[in-house]
Amino acid sequence: MPFAAPLAARAAALALSASLVFAAGAALAETKPADKSKTEAPAAKPELVGSYGDWSVFHSQSGKNKVCYTLAQPKSRDPEDLKRDPGYAFISERPSEGVHNEVSLIMGFDVGAPSADDSGDSKDKKKDKKKNELVAPTAVIGDSSFDLLPKGANLWVKNAAQESALVAEMRKGKALVVKATSKKGNLTTDTYSLSGFAQAIDRALKDCPGG
Repeated sequence: MPFAAPLAARAAALALSASLVFAAGAALAETKPADKSKTEAPAAKPELVGSYGDWSVFHSQSGKNKVCYTLAQPKSRDPEDLKRDPGYAFISERPSEGVHNEVSLIMGFDVGAPSADDSGDSKDKKKDKKKNELVAPTAVIGDSSFDLLPKGANLWVKNAAQESALVAEMRKGKALVVKATSKKGNLTTDTYSLSGFAQAIDRALKDCPGG
């Protein structure tokens, strides 16, 4: 949205985006490849509580449990002319579950990933790769790279133990670059500005401490 847009309009647009993202987030949380199996009450409509540079912080209530999110959209999506749903990055803080710095990425398309069989070097496979190559999804900040795990249209840090390391890099970095290929073989590169991220995540952690 252009910077000249009124603050109220920007806040309304962010709230709408957050509602859509959190609805998707609730669905993807049920399918996240993890050991969580808790059933929770539906989350209330998210409330925008602060904007910091290119990042915003939202609160939501799930039963008696408060949830905080740090949210942004990519500054650029390459290629620009590829049809897909909007992309988002958000970091979840759910103290009641002991969850902090949970990084989720919504790509807006079904993400593909190379299988173990793709490591073969037959002529037929090489031809297929040139035509429709699937690459493993990654998140890159400067010289630091993190492998991502796809599930439908969503991505998580493949090694959950590295989530805090990713967030630490985001605090001091200038840009987060996410690369993922659709199941059709189309590569998307999302670039997120990290301006204001450190302040935003600090606010989220302050509002949703403990765990």
